[in-house]
Amino acid sequence: QVQLVESGGGSVQAGESLSLSCETSGYTYGIYCMGWFRQAPGKEREGVAAIDTDGSTNYADSVKGRFTISRDNAKTTVYLQMNFLKPEDTGMYYCAADSRPCAWAGLRAKYSWWGQGTQVTVSS
Repeated sequence: QVQLVESGGGSVQAGESLSLSCETSGYTYGIYCMGWFRQAPGKEREGVAAIDTDGSTNYADSVKGRFTISRDNAKTTVYLQMNFLKPEDTGMYYCAADSRPCAWAGLRAKYSWWGQGTQVTVSS
């Protein structure tokens, strides 16, 4: 089993930045793909960004050029730097991990392990 804990959420004004972190514990040797998802009230969970062990990344079109995903393989920690935030970025942000490469899961909500989420609120 793998446990994931997110941190770094908060409330900001449009145009500002936030940085999220996700620390893992447990059977971290089995982790390949790691990703960030978000869910706004009344909407489906959507993939934001994903990163594989080789550093290759994938982003949702809505965040390209504004968000950057990175990971520390030694600590199996994944980060999400969010710049130029918009009100539509508001939602609960979840970290996810899977034992398969990102070519399999990518931005689809099919990951095996999930965190509890951290709230991000962007006001105009």
